[in-house]
Amino acid sequence: MSSIKPNTQTESGHNRLRKPDWLRISRKSSPEQSEVEGLLKELGLNTVCKEANCPNYSDCFSRKTATFMIMGTDCTRNCRFCNVRTAKPKELDAAEPGNVALAVKQLALQYVVITSVTRDDLPDGGAAHFAATIRAIKEFSPGTAIEVLIPDFGGSKEALGVVVQAKPDVISHNMETVAALYPQVRAQADYQGSLEMLAEIKRLDPDIKTKSGIMLGLGETKEEVLELFDELRKVNCELLTIGQYLAPSLNHHPVQAFIEPKVFEEYKQLAQQKSFGFVASAPLVRSSYNASEALS
Repeated sequence: MSSIKPNTQTESGHNRLRKPDWLRISRKSSPEQSEVEGLLKELGLNTVCKEANCPNYSDCFSRKTATFMIMGTDCTRNCRFCNVRTAKPKELDAAEPGNVALAVKQLALQYVVITSVTRDDLPDGGAAHFAATIRAIKEFSPGTAIEVLIPDFGGSKEALGVVVQAKPDVISHNMETVAALYPQVRAQADYQGSLEMLAEIKRLDPDIKTKSGIMLGLGETKEEVLELFDELRKVNCELLTIGQYLAPSLNHHPVQAFIEPKVFEEYKQLAQQKSFGFVASAPLVRSSYNASEALS
């Protein structure tokens, strides 16, 4: 499969890639983007769009969409691919679920994605806070479809059940990468545990759609990616996103290759052949980008 391999080296010895043209984007502000940013600031809300430095945030904000990140901006884990800060988190904001719901209503969102930092410091990993946010949105905007992108809750099925009982339309949990790369990229997570989470959602409520996302360019092989597709289908995961990994800094896991757009299209076709109900696959695809298309 075609890709661009490392062509320069940093002083620390990390291979550094020159970003190809298909990953270069121009961010232009708009009145709609300013409106969204103003509302988020007014309500004291965070988005993964900004915290993870998503390349699509200007586009999403300009379309009056955002992926809300609840439970603060400090994560208890230190994954080597992620731009979210690792620090001791603050106490939960009891007003946050209602404020998220108010923002959803004011933006007249028909589809909303809620995610969070990982909160290993909380007994339930923040599951009750997720559930409260889902219920608040349902109360304020009963016609809005809700997707939650959840952490692993430390493997707690009880915590997962709390989220399932709140009945979001989609529950997403990202595998992020292939099994062989977990020790380098996602050492504090468990590959089989994440698959089991997706399986458990379906056991608890078969009507809830399940979704996962992976990144390419971390050093995976085609065979490993296809094996991951098969593992996801075995647990009846229906929705899939595939995007290019972009290292947030030289201290993060280095990009091993920039995957060409035609390869993303090939993976999309291969995933569709494995009967995923929806597949978004392109260099700039992120797990919540244009998420509403999965239910359209």
